[in-house]
Amino acid sequence: MFKLRTLPFTEIVGFISKETCEYHHGKHHQTYINNLNNLIKGTEFENKGLLDIITKAQGGIFNNAAQVYNHDFYWDCISPTQSAQSAALEEALKESFGGIEKFKEVFLNAATTLFGSGWCWVVYNPSSKKLEIKQTSNAQTPVSEGLIPVLVVDVWEHAYYIDYRNARPAYLEKFFSHINWEFVSKSLEAAQKDGIKSVAAYMDSLHA
Repeated sequence: MFKLRTLPFTEIVGFISKETCEYHHGKHHQTYINNLNNLIKGTEFENKGLLDIITKAQGGIFNNAAQVYNHDFYWDCISPTQSAQSAALEEALKESFGGIEKFKEVFLNAATTLFGSGWCWVVYNPSSKKLEIKQTSNAQTPVSEGLIPVLVVDVWEHAYYIDYRNARPAYLEKFFSHINWEFVSKSLEAAQKDGIKSVAAYMDSLHA
């Protein structure tokens, strides 16, 4: 049985309200957990880890498992406190995008222009050994393609409508100023060292 992770904060002042956290985490994220637990009962996935389910399941089981992970990761990508990028992350952003300012421009544009509901990711590609920006719709996740997430922003309306109504660009600008760079740096380090195994390790740390 999967359980809803705890949040590392109850709100992020100036970014997301307590009401949004309670609604987004306590209702939406919880619903994906409940649905997943109900759907896997009596199936081959009943006692499988989250990565196994995401990479092998289809339909409703995949959708809910992926949304559990997508949300888990999103919550760790944001923080009420400022943190610094590691030297390795700074270098990767420079090599892949030309530096932090260019990265911000390209990333926020990709997140703004993603049509409908979905996610905008920064992933580590083990083949090119570079960072890439990846848009996914609905529950889709780059993990399915063997890409390793290091940062994600949720652009489903339920992530921001309470605080920003339909002004996605305003939400994204605030998101960028509250990125948990320490977590992103550690995610990149793990991705470079352990590849897809780092995704399994992250999932297991929350859903052992």
